[in-house]
Amino acid sequence: MLDLLIVLGKIAILVGCLLGGAAFLTWVERKQSAAMQDRIGPNRADIFGFTLWGLFHPIADGIKMLVKEDLRPRFADPYIFPIAPLLAFFPAMVAFAVIPWGGTLKFGAEPDLLLIPLQLADLNVGILFIFAVASISVYGVILGGWSSANKWSLLGGMRGASQMLSYEVSMGLSAMGIFMIYETMSLAKIAQAQGDLFFGFIPAWGIVLQPAAFVLFMVAAIAETKRVPFDLPESESELIAGYFLEYSGMKFGLFFMGEFIEIIVAGSIITTLFLGSYQIPYLGPEGLQIPGLELWAMGPNFIAILQCMAFLVKTAAMVFLLQSIRWTLPRFRYDQLMKLGWKVLFPLAIANLLVTAILCLLLT
Repeated sequence: MLDLLIVLGKIAILVGCLLGGAAFLTWVERKQSAAMQDRIGPNRADIFGFTLWGLFHPIADGIKMLVKEDLRPRFADPYIFPIAPLLAFFPAMVAFAVIPWGGTLKFGAEPDLLLIPLQLADLNVGILFIFAVASISVYGVILGGWSSANKWSLLGGMRGASQMLSYEVSMGLSAMGIFMIYETMSLAKIAQAQGDLFFGFIPAWGIVLQPAAFVLFMVAAIAETKRVPFDLPESESELIAGYFLEYSGMKFGLFFMGEFIEIIVAGSIITTLFLGSYQIPYLGPEGLQIPGLELWAMGPNFIAILQCMAFLVKTAAMVFLLQSIRWTLPRFRYDQLMKLGWKVLFPLAIANLLVTAILCLLLT
């Protein structure tokens, strides 16, 4: 019974953080773009005259999506049309289940010591689980475009499907170098391995060992989230709104929130594979041990809390970077997008994989 309550508590934390984070990102995107373009940004929604820098706008958006009339085009498929938003939304939520966001909480003493790993599920093929689940969202995009009975939506769905399938190849190949180095596909073990040090002072983070893979993975992740400059599936100037053009109300809200959750998940995966996950340099199980100085002892739960905060800060930094790119670069043409995926990223990912394999053989 206690194990079930712990699992339900973790699920509640993850769902709350992802939904709350996605709602918060809708405000961040508007405020960040306003700051970059010398505008004020959202500042109208208020409660008793307090606008709180526009933070009430996500609440107003949520209420609007819940109460807005849910329309369905006359010729839309009656069965697939309402299912497509769910296929685009839930895979992003489920993918976060295998990502570790901290160490282990410890309560009590032997023999009744209670250990609570800050991860919902530790799978030996954790990253493959993420790729498998994330690939389901492709069905949400293509079915949403097809079932709408709208030529612009269909074109957006076809664009989204080909784009996401193309860049998944480069993303998977760039991540394989990490598997070779750490000799595991378990995200928990990869996170633990990044707590080691090279030469006694260099953190063994993925970005240190695989800098090229970091860049390739990040570019592919941006394409997978369908954000500028890879927003061809929904480009307003060409397709009006793309694959979710005909959706309204909460169905549109699922597509909308799903994109922001994908950004959070992408930032979390990049953090886990390349930025040391929850690891803090020189912070071990006993406390902070800076080379040449004495150990600063800390309690295990205090260390776990610091690790959670480190994971949150790293993920937030990656999300901020992805959001900044969204308001910095212009949109690609579709032929440029496909050439980048197959003629640039794919060969570079193959080359990085071969070099990594050769170095692993020579150094073992």
